[in-house]
Amino acid sequence: QVHLEESGGGLVQPGGSLRLSCAASENIFRYTMAWYRLAPGKERELVATITNDGRTWYKDFAKRRFTISRDNAQNTLYLEMNTLKPEDTAVYYCHAESLAALVEYWGAGTQVTDSS
Repeated sequence: QVHLEESGGGLVQPGGSLRLSCAASENIFRYTMAWYRLAPGKERELVATITNDGRTWYKDFAKRRFTISRDNAQNTLYLEMNTLKPEDTAVYYCHAESLAALVEYWGAGTQVTDSS
């Protein structure tokens, strides 16, 4: 069982930036990591993924604004968010998945809110 804990959310003005972190309770090297978000009145959606060898993928809305990264030595996943928009208001969740082991884990989420 891997425990994931997100941090870094908060109030942000339009055009502002935030850096989310996700600390894992054990080594994340074997996992594909991802950020999801759940906005009010919408379904949960995938934001970005990063494989254990560093390959990244972004949903269209996240391209050129968000950057996903990982530090396997620190067991931490990051999401750098720039040029934030009101529609980015959501709870952001950290996700770890191992297809080989057929397991996945979720964090409890961190709230990002537009302050306008």
